[in-house]
Amino acid sequence: MTHVHAPGHGPSPLPATVARVFAIIPAHDEAAILPGVLGAVRRQVQSDRILVVADNCTDDTADIARANGVGVHVTVDNAARKAGALNQGLSVLLPTLDDDDVLLVMDADTEIARGFVDAAVRALAEDPERGAVGGIFTGTDPRGFLEQAQANEYARYAREVERTRRVQVLSGTASVIRVRALREVGRARGTLLPGTPGEVYDATALTEDMELTLALSSLGWSLSSPAACRTSTQLMPTVRALQDQRLRWYRGAIDNLRTYGWTPVTRRYVRQQVMLAIGALAMALYLTVMIADAVLGRIGFQPFWAGVGVLFALERVVTAWHAGWRGRVLAVLLVPELFYDVLLQIAFVRAVLASLRRTEGEWRHDTAPPRRRVPA
Repeated sequence: MTHVHAPGHGPSPLPATVARVFAIIPAHDEAAILPGVLGAVRRQVQSDRILVVADNCTDDTADIARANGVGVHVTVDNAARKAGALNQGLSVLLPTLDDDDVLLVMDADTEIARGFVDAAVRALAEDPERGAVGGIFTGTDPRGFLEQAQANEYARYAREVERTRRVQVLSGTASVIRVRALREVGRARGTLLPGTPGEVYDATALTEDMELTLALSSLGWSLSSPAACRTSTQLMPTVRALQDQRLRWYRGAIDNLRTYGWTPVTRRYVRQQVMLAIGALAMALYLTVMIADAVLGRIGFQPFWAGVGVLFALERVVTAWHAGWRGRVLAVLLVPELFYDVLLQIAFVRAVLASLRRTEGEWRHDTAPPRRRVPA
């Protein structure tokens, strides 16, 4: 698919007094954590403007949402995962909204920071060409090595976004999007954009947030992620859960890029995938050499490489500073995070192979026991 730009879509700036803000929250078996999530949202969005989409739930998610005073839509025969749930909810909600309204789209296992919505609305009001504002996600209080490694990874990602002011992905954890932009995406599906005409989200995409990022950018909308738009999301508690999550993320990204092809929008994402592939190869070669040297007894102290190692450890600590003292300790040890990086690269290689074989992608739902912390 070639890059498209919709000339003259003419988005008007949000009213200075702030447009109406609505929220849609797809939820699958989230009864345990939903009250805390809704509590954070209700401090920023009126209860009667919040819609929980209960998707294929086997618990009392819908009843708990109603008890918290918000609207509920129960999906019917949805086999398209989160994208399908959002499309069903939006089919009910969007007809009731004005073009100048904005919509908070967020996960049910995520809490938004105080001031998130106000910061997002201000960012949209600053630029009439800005179609959406994405959250910068951090992890909930990590327990154990695996979750702390994820928290460090998220802290580094947040630092990079703040430093470059460049949006990588319109995070599915929480984003605020112009209704006008969402409607434009729906109209472009099946012609300028992949997907079913009239649907906002591409139901075939494993990573619906990245696909929407590509869709909005391809239509000429700009995106941003202000520092104040923080979210706190659940961390994967086991190696299998982490592998499942990252396999979906990597596979979804690769498939999205294949669908869109080489365009001015996708080329930086394609380069990122190439760098991931090079990194995986370099890591495999490094580990091979290290193992060979250990077997042959050739490992010894070398001042130059020891100095390089110190500088590398310092960089890891600085970039993970906001992950707390546990994150800094993990970073300075180097080896545990090296092991974590290997886990991620294994998931990436699996995703590449699965994409080449065109096997059907899977979506598993597996998180740690709930513990809520509203990000600062």
